[in-house]
Amino acid sequence: MIGLEEAGEILLFSVRDGFVQVSAFVAVTVLLFSYVQYRSGGRLIEALENNRKLQPVAGGLLGLTPGCGGAIVAMPLYIRGSISFGTVVATLAATAGDSAFVILALAPEAALYAYSLAFVAGVSFGYMIDFWGMGVGRVDRAVENISRPVTDGGFATTSVADGGPSVPEYERGPAQCDCDPASADSVLLTRVSHLAHVVWWGMAVAGLVAGVEYLRRGAPEVALEFAPTFDGLFTVAGLTGTVLSFYLYFVGRRYIGTGETGRVRESFADAYDTFQHAAMETSMVTVWVIAAYLAYEYGMVVFALDIHALAAAAGVLAPLAGAGLGLVPGCAPQIVFATIYANGDIPFSALAANAISQDGDALFPLVAIDAKAAIIATIYTTIPAIVVGVGLYHFWPYAKFGFGVLG
Repeated sequence: MIGLEEAGEILLFSVRDGFVQVSAFVAVTVLLFSYVQYRSGGRLIEALENNRKLQPVAGGLLGLTPGCGGAIVAMPLYIRGSISFGTVVATLAATAGDSAFVILALAPEAALYAYSLAFVAGVSFGYMIDFWGMGVGRVDRAVENISRPVTDGGFATTSVADGGPSVPEYERGPAQCDCDPASADSVLLTRVSHLAHVVWWGMAVAGLVAGVEYLRRGAPEVALEFAPTFDGLFTVAGLTGTVLSFYLYFVGRRYIGTGETGRVRESFADAYDTFQHAAMETSMVTVWVIAAYLAYEYGMVVFALDIHALAAAAGVLAPLAGAGLGLVPGCAPQIVFATIYANGDIPFSALAANAISQDGDALFPLVAIDAKAAIIATIYTTIPAIVVGVGLYHFWPYAKFGFGVLG
């Protein structure tokens, strides 16, 4: 039975760690992509739309970006019909997630092999889905009764069996605030929201500095403290950044920006608009990431689960466990898995299977907008993960414990 004090500690640590370990890195990637959109005037999206044959490759390259930012950017593109469903699967399969930072720091050679395999497997499977369907209709019927997507207003989805988004009308005009923009409350909250947005970026920069240093130190335990130290920077940036993210997502977006998240903009009015969009998108991801962190941490305590023992299972069960763990959305369990690999407790075949199967935090925007497509996509990424993982275990001598680990 979990005690009140322990529950409170889990809450604080999850709220703090989620922002520093995930959101700060996502913010940089989303900002970079948005800035390219701003400078190119939307030509990047147009290029993707006009080169559908290369989309799975482009999606795989986005997924290879360390962290989840590149893959997160791709999800709204599918919703608006700019990229194919096979591209979504290729992106998610190639996604390295935030566990990539752990592997790159502690086992760079293993990272090179694992993420190269993830890219090749993801892109290949993505093309197969686009060209031959790969049973999308069967999976779609199995989840036909899932509730409508959790977007503002809610609207019915269509079948993704045709290869297109199941929310075909999502790209409607920008949402408008229901309140009177001239009212005193609206003026005040607009100013507060702009201030929160600026401070949020300050916390994102601080969180990025703390996150990079955290990985450089080998992902150590970080004390919860408020002092002019590394632990203090980690704590203040994490807690403040998360609080501001929740404010921007639930309140601020009604007063600044377009009023919606999970969308890809054609272009931006100016640099400030670009920063604002990136902050709003990252805030949405933060909300889902924190929810995943809490579900994972409370689940570990309440049900006394031992992922270390599961991952250390001998034989062919190891890559199967790695692929199965990848079905869990979010980066928290994958970071744990990567750390266990760096400790030499699981074979490389399990790491490679997990690298392909995991969707990281990129799945959250798709879940928030189109749960049906998200479920189908995450099921699909598990298939090549199992094939590659089992194949490595049986046929590749490098599929062993401690491969590529420094020291």
